[in-house]
Amino acid sequence: MVNSVVVVGGGTAGWMTASYLTAAFGDRISVTLVESDRVGTIGVGEATFSTVRHFFEYLGLAEQDWMPACNATYKLAIRFENWREPGHHFYHPFERQRVVDGFTLPDWWLSSPSSDRFDKDCFLVGTLCDNLKSPRHMDGSLFEGDLNGTRSTYRTTLSEQTTQFPYAYHFDASLLADYLRDYGVARGVRHVVDDVVEVKQDERGWISHVVTKRHGDLTGDLFIDCTGFRSLLLGKTMAEPFESYQDSLPNDSAVALRVPLDMANRGLRPCTTATAQEAGWIWTIPLFDRIGTGYVYASDYSSPEQAERRLREFVGPAAESLEANHIRMRIGRSRRHWVGNCVAIGLASGFVEPLESTGIFFIQNAIEQLVKHFPDARWEEGLRDSYNQLISRCMDGVREFLVVHYYAARRQDNQYWRDTKTRPLPDGLAERLERWRTRLPDAETVYPHYHGFESYSYVCMLLGLGGLDLKASPALALLDSSSAQHEFKLVAEQAAELERTLPTQYEYFAQFH
Repeated sequence: MVNSVVVVGGGTAGWMTASYLTAAFGDRISVTLVESDRVGTIGVGEATFSTVRHFFEYLGLAEQDWMPACNATYKLAIRFENWREPGHHFYHPFERQRVVDGFTLPDWWLSSPSSDRFDKDCFLVGTLCDNLKSPRHMDGSLFEGDLNGTRSTYRTTLSEQTTQFPYAYHFDASLLADYLRDYGVARGVRHVVDDVVEVKQDERGWISHVVTKRHGDLTGDLFIDCTGFRSLLLGKTMAEPFESYQDSLPNDSAVALRVPLDMANRGLRPCTTATAQEAGWIWTIPLFDRIGTGYVYASDYSSPEQAERRLREFVGPAAESLEANHIRMRIGRSRRHWVGNCVAIGLASGFVEPLESTGIFFIQNAIEQLVKHFPDARWEEGLRDSYNQLISRCMDGVREFLVVHYYAARRQDNQYWRDTKTRPLPDGLAERLERWRTRLPDAETVYPHYHGFESYSYVCMLLGLGGLDLKASPALALLDSSSAQHEFKLVAEQAAELERTLPTQYEYFAQFH
């Protein structure tokens, strides 16, 4: 049997992995995590999307348990600013499309728009974000009870994501790693704080043990590489090739700031904001005690000094004297993510720029798939092949979705944005884009393999970005639109009622602090 697992590297990836494996298998396997106190974590991955709730649910953690400790807040959407033109914004919400007479509400809207805000006309979440609202009432009840579904009596995973949960989280990634460390250690994870100075392999090329500076050799059956972009085990030791995405996603750098602010006065907008810039975009993530912000940019179009200067200008006086964190990103994925007895999870496995907050999702998906494909003493090759295929397809799908963000954006005011229209497209995307011009994306016409995003996400991006000439279905001109008009009216009425009755997000979380 595979009885012992060694996780090399801490941070969010390492501690999510160790805590989940312990929650899944209990004392039937031993889990050791070794991390250096001299190697800092990137710690800027502070936004998620709604599937992450399954991770905390699987660990048995209620929001009141972990959110205050991590200064966490709710995220209902991503707000895209200036991607179409200066001053324009729209929301990509965690909210599925309503369907009337066989056509989605965005289909009806495209046929006869009642305003220039599809996101406010077709969805509720945009109104909540504009008004800084919490998705929960002060008693903890969700704003739309039917969206919550029937709570399972068993632990759920991504496979049970049958309904669209209306929010994700923002959190301090460093605090979350600390919280999960305490959770894991209390449940039997062996925590070794030391430097790994060498990785030893046996005659097969599999990892036999890692050598630490003060604790000697750490042996195990399965080794998990959570060493970030360094990819110490999979990349450097196992020499697994890396496949770059930079031909289609050129943003390879970021500079980040942690900005303490009076959030009671500022308010907590329940969304991540992505503001388009001259060479990329700036994220704004509201936590309970501060904002996290950073400029994701392409080094071919901006120097680090230019990017930092622009970020400080964007933040304003609050950025003075704050130390900036410069990050060089490795955009792409490993050809395989599981080689021999080594599995890479997190940045060691692959990464795309954080435009849709997929870093934590990639970690969660990899952990869940590892549990489903966990080997025994036979080390079946089919398990490894299946795992590698699923993880690669997921990352490739996210790559395609992000390419759509740039290709379909109307903005073309400088060379960076003009070049987004001429870069190579992933295989199959050009055909899909052509089809979407005459029919909005649906489950049959988006990237066919699981990657975390449904067809409504593509619809929201195409309608919001404004760079493609989209045509409504001709059939809608022949149909009676009265039912659709009633549904538009219902959305407006429900949004107004929620605006009136829900507390602000700051009011909701203040009761837990």
